[in-house]
Order: sequence, then C-alpha cells, then structure tokens
Amino acid sequence: MLWRDGTIVPGTQASLDHTDRGLTLGDGLFDTALTLGGRVAFEDAHITRLVAGAETLGIPAEAERIRAAMRALAGQGRGEADRLAIRTTLTRGSGPRGLKPPPDPHPTLFATAAPSAKGAAFAPLGLWPTGIARNDTSPAARLKTLGYLDAVLAAGEAAASGFDESLFCNTRGRVACAGTGNVFALFGDRLVTPPLADGVLAGIMRAEVLGLAGACGLRAEEASLPLPDWLGAEAVFVTNSLRLLAPVTAIGATAFASLEHPAVARLKAALRTAVARACGVTEDQVG
Repeated sequence: MLWRDGTIVPGTQASLDHTDRGLTLGDGLFDTALTLGGRVAFEDAHITRLVAGAETLGIPAEAERIRAAMRALAGQGRGEADRLAIRTTLTRGSGPRGLKPPPDPHPTLFATAAPSAKGAAFAPLGLWPTGIARNDTSPAARLKTLGYLDAVLAAGEAAASGFDESLFCNTRGRVACAGTGNVFALFGDRLVTPPLADGVLAGIMRAEVLGLAGACGLRAEEASLPLPDWLGAEAVFVTNSLRLLAPVTAIGATAFASLEHPAVARLKAALRTAVARACGVTEDQVG
C-alpha cells in the first residue's frame, strides 16, 4: 500500500518527478515503524526523529502530515496483514541540476506499508564484521538518510559469508552499529551501546532499551569500544523497530550465548510489554 498526497493507493506505484533530489542525489530521509492493531508503535518518537532530521538537513517537514500518512496506512491492516512495516520517506523535492539545495524547497512525502512477519521480532541473528567503515565524521551517519549503499554492500557481503547482518566499525576502529540497527553488549550488569558521536543513529528501540535497563537490573552506558572488547562480551544484541531486540549468536567466528542470557530475557520481556502497551494489543501479538 502507498500513501501519497492524502490518498491510499493500492500497490506501490505512483508518478514521481524524475528530477526529485531524493531519486537523483539521495537527498532525503526515511523512517521505518511497526504497527500492531492499527496503531504505530512509539508513534511520537518516530515523528519527532524524522522532523528533527529534516530540520538538520534544512528540509521543511510537517509533523501532523507525517502522522496522517502513518495512521492512514496503519488503519489498513486486516487479519494476518494487521502487523505492518510502514516506511515514511521525505525528500527535498525536485530541483535544478547541481548539488546546491534550492532556496525554496518543495518536499516530497510518501509512505508505504507491507506485512511484517511476527517471526522477525526477537529472532536471533549472526553478525559479519564488514571492512566497510562507518563514517563517524559525517552528519549523515547520525541520520536515517536515503544514502544506504554502504549498508547494501555490507548486507551482500554478510549474506555471502553465511551471516544475517553486518556489523560496522567507524573510521577509528570503534564498533558503531549493525547494518539495520543499533548494537548493545552486556558485561556483567553493564549494558553498553556506542555513543551517537561514533556515527550512530538515535534508534527508537535503542532509546526504549536504555530506558528499560534500570528496571531490568542493568547499568546502561554509552561507551566507545573497539571490536576486540565486544568479542569479550557475555551477550550481544541488535535493536530496530521491526526486529525489536535480536540476540546475536555470533560475530564472525566468535559465538555468544545471548539467547540464554538472563538479562537479555528480562530486556526482551520488558520491551514486549512496552510495545504491547504502545499499540494497545496483547503481549502475545508482539512476538
């Protein structure tokens, strides 16, 4: 399904100006959100982040128009399709040739929805440490921009090596993120995640997990650590809006007992409760 200019369109095809800077230059942002029971999980947080990112890039963004798009698609879920992944895309709009942003941009906003498998939530995965560096010197590294080619290439590399997802270090050799999510490591009662300055997106689930850590008996902290330190962790997991919290079974040749770790289990239970409450559904519907 596609939302465009206030209308739900069957399928995903609609006309687009081929000078749109999102298409020609990757000049824009996107957001991915989970909906359950016709409601967007952590809706306000998703909209706030998208609007803030647009402000950073100088792209006008209307929070209520974004909300209308998300809600219109969320309300289309029926039966097995009730669990949806909504991708909201905002570009700077059309413009003349060249890189310089137009002084008076007319943004393009559209959103799509597709079924999201319940089995993806909390499913374990293996991480392949890619040699592609996350550019922590770029402002784009901390935004969900349309330029995802590094992640695309790393995903292919991971799949070819028999892994589910890629793990990025930054230009200084510090662990930054997975290809499609934030990463956490457990060292005793310390719950560690890389700081945003290391080229990290401020993930919605990242914020939720950091907020839940204390009630789960953990001391949450941001720490800039090299990969060898992460390989010494008791457990590792990835968070994003569709996977929610994915225990990591291995990073390259190093295995982890993340699936059996009691702190991971407590965090999964707490996050499941938070998502259910946000969407007004039962915990069993979350995954």
